[in-house]
Amino acid sequence: MSAHYDVVVIGSGPGGYVAAIRAAQLGAKVGIVDSRETAGGTCLNVGCIPTKALVQSAWLLDHMKKAEQFGVMASNIELDFGRAARNKNKTVEGLTRGVAGLIKANGIDALLGTAQFVDANTLSINGDRTTFDKAIIATGSSPSRPPIPGIDESRCVVSTGMLALETQPKRVVVLGGGVIGSEFAAIYASFGSEVTIIEMLDHLIANEDADAVKEIEKAFKKKKITLELGSRVERLEGSASGVTAHFSNAKGGGSVEADIVLVATGRTPNVVDLGLEAAGVAFDPRAGIATNAEMRTNVSHIFAIGDVAGKYQLAHTASREGEVAAENALGHAALIDYKAVPRVVYTDPEVAAVGLTEAQAREQYGDDIQVGSFPFAANSRAQIYGDTTGFVKVIYETRWHELLGVVMVGSHVSDMISAGVNALEAESTIETIAHSIQAHPTLAESIKEAGLDALGQVVHMPPKRKPATV
Repeated sequence: MSAHYDVVVIGSGPGGYVAAIRAAQLGAKVGIVDSRETAGGTCLNVGCIPTKALVQSAWLLDHMKKAEQFGVMASNIELDFGRAARNKNKTVEGLTRGVAGLIKANGIDALLGTAQFVDANTLSINGDRTTFDKAIIATGSSPSRPPIPGIDESRCVVSTGMLALETQPKRVVVLGGGVIGSEFAAIYASFGSEVTIIEMLDHLIANEDADAVKEIEKAFKKKKITLELGSRVERLEGSASGVTAHFSNAKGGGSVEADIVLVATGRTPNVVDLGLEAAGVAFDPRAGIATNAEMRTNVSHIFAIGDVAGKYQLAHTASREGEVAAENALGHAALIDYKAVPRVVYTDPEVAAVGLTEAQAREQYGDDIQVGSFPFAANSRAQIYGDTTGFVKVIYETRWHELLGVVMVGSHVSDMISAGVNALEAESTIETIAHSIQAHPTLAESIKEAGLDALGQVVHMPPKRKPATV
C-alpha cells in the first residue's frame, strides 16, 4: 500500500504536530508518522508534562506544610506517591488524547510506524512506500549515557525510567546538575528523599546567569540537597542494598549510596536508522541535522526541527521551528529568530530567563551595559504568598538603552518571563520596562522595579546610586 503527501512529518512531538497542523492550515495534504501509539513525542509522554505534574505535587506538598502561616490548619500532611504518579499519568493521557484530536480535526493522516528514507522523496513506513513533495524531520532526541563503568546497572535510569517509578526511593543520586537533573532533584527532595547531585562543572545549570545559579544553589542547600560540584563519577557499583556512586574531585572525592541513580547527563539527537544517507541529508550523530534559518537541510525540500536539528532542546522552540518549516515548505517566507527564547528551570524556586546573561552581555558590550535588580523580599504580593525567595534582574546596553536580557528566580517566574520575551521581541528600551504601569499588588511589579533600579530610580528599595538624568 502506498500514499503520497504534499508534506510528511516524521515525529509527533511539540515540533512535529505543530508543523503538521500549520501545513494543513495552509492547504496541504499532510501525513504525520510516529512509532509511538500516543501523540506528543517525548515532551508530552515522558518529558515536560509528566515531570511538571510531579513538580506540582512537590510544590503543593511544600506549601501545605506552611498552611498554618495563613491561618489554614492542616494536619497530617504527607505524600501519597502512588496518587501523585496516577495524577501525572492522568494529565499525560488527557493531553496526548487532545493532540491526537487536533491532528484528526485538521484532516491530517496519522501513520503509526517507523519511518526510513528510501530516497529524497520516498519513505518506507513499516515496509510500505510513502512518497512526498516536502518532508519535515522532527524525531527529537534520546537520553545519553556516559561511558561510566557500572552505568548499565538496572537501578541506573534515565528520565524515562525515573518517571516510571511506582514507589518512592528513599535515596536518590543524580548524575548531572543541568536542567533535568536539577528538576528531579528538587522534586524528590520535596518528597522527602535524600538527594545528592554529582556534577562535573563547578555549578548547577552552569550556562545560566551567575546570580540565578547562586540563588538556586542556596535554595538547594536549604532543601538539604547534597551538592558534589566539580566532581566526576568514576564508577557505579551495585549491591543488595543499592547502588554506590564513586566520584573524584579536587578534594579527593568520595562515594554515596542510593536506591536509584538518575543519569541526567544530556540528550542525543535521534538521527540513527532514519536512512538520512539515502535522502542525501547531511547530519552529525552528536550535533544532529544542520539547518538554515528556514529550517531547511542541505536537501532543499527536506526540513529538520526541534532536538534533532541541534539548536535548542526546548519544546517551545521546536514548535516555532515547526511553524517556520511548514510555511517555507509551502512557499511562504519565514525565518526563525532565537533572540527571545525563554529558558525555564522548574525547580522550587523556579528559574526563568530570556536573552543574554550578564556575563554574555559584558562579553559583547564591555562596560556599555547596565544592570538593575529587585528582590521579591521587597514585593508586597510575594510577602502575601509567604514566599519571598528570589529576584528579577534586567540588563540593557547604555547607548540606545535596548533591553538585552531578563533573569528571574522565584515562585511563578515561569509565567512572568513572557513579559521579558515580548519586550525583547519588540526591541524595547529599559524605559519601556521601567515606566510601564503594573497591577498592584502583583509579582510583576518587580519587573518594573528592576527597570527603575537599572536607571537609578528604584522606589521600593533604598537607592544604590544617583538617578540617571531625565
